[in-house]
Amino acid sequence: MAFKHAKREAKCPECGCTHFFEDESKGERVCAKCGLVLEESMVDTSPEWRAFDEDQRSKRTRAGAPLTFTKHDKGLTTEIGRGRGELFKVRPEKRAQYYRLTKWQKRLVESKDRNLSFALSELQRLISFLGLPRSVHEEVAKKYEQAVDRGLVRGRSMESVIAALLYAVTRELGTPRTLEEIAEASGVERREIGRTYRYIARELRVRILPAPPQDYVPRFASMLGLSDKVQAKAIQFLREAKKNEVTSGKGPTGVAAAALYIAAVLEGEKRTQREIADAIGVTEVTIRNRFKELVEKLGIEEEVEKKVREES
Repeated sequence: MAFKHAKREAKCPECGCTHFFEDESKGERVCAKCGLVLEESMVDTSPEWRAFDEDQRSKRTRAGAPLTFTKHDKGLTTEIGRGRGELFKVRPEKRAQYYRLTKWQKRLVESKDRNLSFALSELQRLISFLGLPRSVHEEVAKKYEQAVDRGLVRGRSMESVIAALLYAVTRELGTPRTLEEIAEASGVERREIGRTYRYIARELRVRILPAPPQDYVPRFASMLGLSDKVQAKAIQFLREAKKNEVTSGKGPTGVAAAALYIAAVLEGEKRTQREIADAIGVTEVTIRNRFKELVEKLGIEEEVEKKVREES
């Protein structure tokens, strides 16, 4: 069947109208004002099936899984065999052929793909260990491939590059993790992660500002078992402190810990400074110093002291 395709017009050549509608049953594009047929025998590119709920849609769709940077081959390659257990699912007379195909596929894999395969499995472990979202997983995988393509991984351990990128991306996407947390999860020294981070950030032109203390509050509050009221009050204190320039030049984790301590005291959910220090990974001295600065600048020193005396 021959199809006639008319050129799409910005406006109707007959009346100058810019509004059109498409008649799906006839495959025509028609001017809404004068009825002139601008295009006919249009090809319907939508699926030939219909779905009335999500379950039907998932069963009837024939597209594959979406491309993802979290797999070394973007999820496109067909792998022959996944372990020696697969060999025994093949008929005995075909096992030798199957074994040869598996072996040659592994030999023909490029060094880049082999590197990505190992690195992304390590990344998957860190993402799971630190409880990070998929958006972070995708972005780190994408940036790691860019680093491999530019030869930035050569001469450095794969683990340190992954850890450095993880540190950068978590801050960029508003789910920051401290260097200590990433060092503990990855087994790479804090100093090595910092050195690699500075190099990778410079070469990939990644410019990330220090994470604000507010970004740490929800996670720290969850670790300490504090309520939403405490979180909201702590974030409010931090915003006021930022206006008064109390937080500039201070470590965000220490400031967030002090704000949570103050909010917990005022909301009657007191946690000791030692409890907060042990859970978050900062020293009691840091919390004490940030606490004094915050209550003084926010003008709530007397209120906090009164609440502490009532509870003691």
